[in-house]
Amino acid sequence: MSGGAAATPGGDPGGELGGELGGGWDGRAAGLGAALAVASRGWPVFPLRPYSKLPAVRNWQRRACTDPDRVRTWWAAVPYANVGLACGPAGLVVVDLDAAGHTWSAAAGAHADGGSRGGCGGHGDRMGHGRDGLAALAAAAGQVVPDTYTVGTPCGEHLYFAAPAGVALHNTCGVLAARIDTRAGGGYVVAAGSVLREAGRSRCYRVVRDAPLAPLPGWIAAALRPAVAPSVAAPAAGGGTTPARSSGWAGDHLSGARVRGYVAAAVAGEARAVARARPGTRNHTLFRAAASLGELLGAGVLEEDAATGALLAAASAHLGVEGFTVGEARRAIGNGLRRGRRNPRRLID
Repeated sequence: MSGGAAATPGGDPGGELGGELGGGWDGRAAGLGAALAVASRGWPVFPLRPYSKLPAVRNWQRRACTDPDRVRTWWAAVPYANVGLACGPAGLVVVDLDAAGHTWSAAAGAHADGGSRGGCGGHGDRMGHGRDGLAALAAAAGQVVPDTYTVGTPCGEHLYFAAPAGVALHNTCGVLAARIDTRAGGGYVVAAGSVLREAGRSRCYRVVRDAPLAPLPGWIAAALRPAVAPSVAAPAAGGGTTPARSSGWAGDHLSGARVRGYVAAAVAGEARAVARARPGTRNHTLFRAAASLGELLGAGVLEEDAATGALLAAASAHLGVEGFTVGEARRAIGNGLRRGRRNPRRLID
């Protein structure tokens, strides 16, 4: 140990963390208490390394448990351990919304096996918040983001949802929109009561909304699983319609739930393409994405504000990179929406 600081049990040099978090804070009691609280909800837990996101045990997916005796044994061995929550066994889908402007680095602990990302700036964005992209997706589906159990994180917040029965969902990064990741089967999150520490700074995971666990909205589930597009009805020579080989469009032929799910998946897919576009292709990608969503506007199943908001949220990851501006993004989106609106798509079963 460097610096000559006296070590307290569990690796908290000089008791500094207790001072930063308030007088009387006991990391050992807090970590164990947090783990037991999570386990008491029926959510399997396992220890993470102290002040880190990295697992402190091997085969965490198999070993995560809700047994209080086992939990006490783990935390006796690693007193200052953070709390990992195995999402799949817990029946959870956790939506991770990052705020821009944070610089918490990957040194805080990224894990390749389905764990939480390290740095808050991992998406490279300079403005906005993941909740803006999620709100845009909700608006596109004609819905709102439901109230649910929520944990504040050093970089934003985690929204916890009950996973849908019979649907295999897995981890995603940027699929819903920029600054939004999800953890489900095969993944874990850092649970409330945990603390990250880097360069003498400490940040806590805290329950900020102790609401009942909400079921995962259908429009999120639809956007997370591969979209199977209905066939597109194209004009036929005799004035009727013939199926066209293209991914699709909504009209009065489909039920409201199917339309909402398809539209949400379409918006998420176009936003994902924009967020991943490389310099030199961003304007063209934005135009193509907007033109595709413009066809949904023409069909009357998507509002212009929702389409614009989702694409702007995705494009915000590029703002300021090699001179890319909001004005450029808005022009490309506006031109694309106008183009697509002139060619409304219709979907048939």
